[in-house]
Amino acid sequence: MEKLILGVGRQIITPPIGAQLYGYRPDLYAESLADDLTATAFYFRQGDTCAVMVSATVCLIQTALCEEIRDALAAKLSVPRENCIICATHTHSGPNTGGTRGWGDLDRAYCDSIFVPRIVAAAEAAKNSACPVTMGVGRGQSLVGVNRRVVKPDNKMTHGQDPFGVFDPRMTVLSFRDEAGTPVANLIHYGAHCTACGANTEISRDWAGVMIDALERETGAITAFFNGTEGDVGPRLTNGKTTGNLHYAMELGGVAARDAVAIYKTILTFGEVTLRVGNRDLMLPRKGRLTPEECREKYEIYKEKVRNVGLQMKEYLEQVMASYENGYEEVAATPMEQTVVLLGNVAFASYPYELFSGVGIRVDGCFPQMAVLSLSNANGNEGYFATQDALCRGGYEVTKTNCEHLQPYADDADWHLMTQTVEHIRETME
Repeated sequence: MEKLILGVGRQIITPPIGAQLYGYRPDLYAESLADDLTATAFYFRQGDTCAVMVSATVCLIQTALCEEIRDALAAKLSVPRENCIICATHTHSGPNTGGTRGWGDLDRAYCDSIFVPRIVAAAEAAKNSACPVTMGVGRGQSLVGVNRRVVKPDNKMTHGQDPFGVFDPRMTVLSFRDEAGTPVANLIHYGAHCTACGANTEISRDWAGVMIDALERETGAITAFFNGTEGDVGPRLTNGKTTGNLHYAMELGGVAARDAVAIYKTILTFGEVTLRVGNRDLMLPRKGRLTPEECREKYEIYKEKVRNVGLQMKEYLEQVMASYENGYEEVAATPMEQTVVLLGNVAFASYPYELFSGVGIRVDGCFPQMAVLSLSNANGNEGYFATQDALCRGGYEVTKTNCEHLQPYADDADWHLMTQTVEHIRETME
């Protein structure tokens, strides 16, 4: 077996003071810098197989922008675009790279001058620094996250901390060493929103930044965070909420740092691993559009909304009503591109959604001898992807799930997503 080759590169992607901070409302702007934002690229090669995985400490990355970056990486590094995974850590204290309706326009000037070129530069540096490595894996428990969907006494869904709700407490640390035994890079995987800072005005990587820095100090190696199934999981703050301020982010980051370093220290063996990469379209079922009558009824509720999910729903209803005039033909299913990267007995699977934790738990449960690490906000920004049991409860995430496309996903689309991901991983393993 040929040795796994790995290179890692990093670039600062901090926007200027005054940039719009993305994730709460379109009129929130950066007034100061708490910590620099980064793009960290991992370049993997083994024989004729190669892949790139990028962790950018921003909230979301527009799907078209992800395609632009993947095309640029393919041209610059001679890596197949379908073998590139571009991930956002989901900090709400960074620039607008998502471009979601209701939350403000994509910051195109920032993307052109800083975001895209520096991601490419980080990946190029990674390729140029590549060397043979061995890999070690540690997996443990962390209570940094908590299910954030809470049912109020009036039976309405709100955000808070549900200690009995579904969430995946597993934190995974991958560490790579060169032939001399020197740490080269680390990768931390965990699923939780980076919203501890709340609607702050400081640029920050949120709680994950403290964790990243701690493992870098411990190992002397560049470290990146890849967010998992964070759709229904918030940070477990001491204020009993899942939003706070910079102080709460630093406090929780200390807990995450302790957990990541402790898990790293459980890695006792490093060995050779095989790299495999798979790419395919998963076909996810759609249900029919709202009827014109349903649209008109709902429109009365949202017609005065001017931002966030209210504006998104208003514009969605307008688009559905227009679709009945422009000859739109309904479809039974639509494709979702997925990239799987296998490193030995660890599999990464990309999703362009804020994926609910139940999906990732079920996929991982199908592979008891492996660690399947689901990547939310990977290769696109297609909104939340709620599980079937959450749809009946409604709430913020479900509203957004149902207004991303003219035809919402079928109620059991999570099952189709899960089963086809399992098939894809098994095909990649062969």
